[in-house]
Amino acid sequence: MTDPSLASGGFKAPIKMLHDRLLVQADEEAGERRSSGGIVIPATAALGARRLSWSKVVAVGPQARAVQVGDRVLFDAEDKAEVEVHGEVYVVMRERDVHAVASERLEGGSTGLYL
Repeated sequence: MTDPSLASGGFKAPIKMLHDRLLVQADEEAGERRSSGGIVIPATAALGARRLSWSKVVAVGPQARAVQVGDRVLFDAEDKAEVEVHGEVYVVMRERDVHAVASERLEGGSTGLYL
């Protein structure tokens, strides 16, 4: 979804992110995972270390410098603000909260600002 919009009472309006804010859609497989031995680990299982999540960027604010729509970003899932648009759950965050950016446009040796 590259053009998120908000529907309220039959009114549909495009969403424009402000400043350095990002709107990302979390990966479906971010919930439960499998260990190397094949054991299913539910998303609710507590781990000793914090687990970072990868998500796809669907909208960026005009002051975002290193992240573009379509990039995948690595962020701390504990520090997130969720919003629901048309039944889909998205995460809103600042660009500075991104730990890494994965994109084909970075193949030339540029790793971005936050790696």
